[in-house]
Amino acid sequence: MNNTRTKNALITGASKGIGKAIAIELASQGINISINYNNSKTEAVELQAQLKSDYNIESCVIKGDVSNKEDCYNLVETSIAKFGSIDILVNNAGIIDDSLMIRMHDDAWEKVIRTNLNSIFYCTKPALKSMLKNKWGRILNIGSVVGIRGNIGQVNYSSSKAGMMGFTKSLAKEVATRNITVNTITPGYINTETVDVLKQEQKDTIMKWIPQGHFGEVEDIAHLAGFICSEKSNYMTGQIISVDGGMAI
Repeated sequence: MNNTRTKNALITGASKGIGKAIAIELASQGINISINYNNSKTEAVELQAQLKSDYNIESCVIKGDVSNKEDCYNLVETSIAKFGSIDILVNNAGIIDDSLMIRMHDDAWEKVIRTNLNSIFYCTKPALKSMLKNKWGRILNIGSVVGIRGNIGQVNYSSSKAGMMGFTKSLAKEVATRNITVNTITPGYINTETVDVLKQEQKDTIMKWIPQGHFGEVEDIAHLAGFICSEKSNYMTGQIISVDGGMAI
């Protein structure tokens, strides 16, 4: 691939939180962004305006529920139709639906697995064709520290994120000779809406698990994502990188 060509990224769940921070980081590198959202249209449109104003890059806003296979395909097709290629795919969208295993409804298991794990297959497979054509690509999955260490009440979420790590290592081997890298970042507890809704008692308990003694910020994830998705990370693939204040130690 001509490395001077403007690159194009698709980020799932990009309207808020970690996804938004990654979109801003990549846009600061001059990368065009496809902003996927499911329910947060206002935030997605506002982000699009921000990226244009601050970085003068092109972007598009694409509605899609990544728990739906057809929506995944449409995200990729729409992004390629807009920009001509997908060079960078960030599988960021995810949900939680917590409950003890004995009380967990089947729907809670299936929805979390479809959204967090099945989606990365159905988004990555068509995007990979574009990367193979250009002989360059970056696939970045956003996992979780609980995929490494588990967590009470999150057998569905932990399973989905653990599966993501196996996906990462296997696909990295398949495309290693094609100048395409596949990596996963496993965030710990980051100051997002998911953490904001926790009770103070829960926050205090979690804080005891974190050697650094504080929650992370979305920029802590985004800065690493910017490196992994850049030309500078050519020799890094199949890696699971924790950004969690030492929680996974």
